[in-house]
Amino acid sequence: MIQLTTFPIDSDALVRQAQVPASGAVLLFLGVTRQHTSGRETAELRYDAYHEMAEKELAALEEKARQKWHLNECLIVHRLGKVPLGEASVAIVVASPHRHAAFAAGEWLIDTLKMSVPIWKEEHWADGSSDWIHPEHDVKHSQATSTNK
Repeated sequence: MIQLTTFPIDSDALVRQAQVPASGAVLLFLGVTRQHTSGRETAELRYDAYHEMAEKELAALEEKARQKWHLNECLIVHRLGKVPLGEASVAIVVASPHRHAAFAAGEWLIDTLKMSVPIWKEEHWADGSSDWIHPEHDVKHSQATSTNK
């Protein structure tokens, strides 16, 4: 299941939907608006999309994940519009018989989504300015952060 929404994401409902008796692993990933990015204070994020193409790409990602891993469930929800601090902009829930497939599919889905789905992020800073953020910047930032831990 894929969905674009302008409403807050109900991650509890998504996890309940993914919990089936055949699954030994249910993985939830939430991309949440953080307060600081690259030393700047964030006020909020705004997302926009080319709806028809984004839905087509999300559906293709779901299909490919189901082909690559044995998944009992694959749910991808992306929020559009204003996303305040602490709220989720994206949720990915995968359920599989074993944890390896769930972890691998979840990581692949978020990384691929950020690079291939036509959804754009505008960062609104606490100082009143704003910038459109290219997905490549997010990937490089997350890789730099993970290697610095």
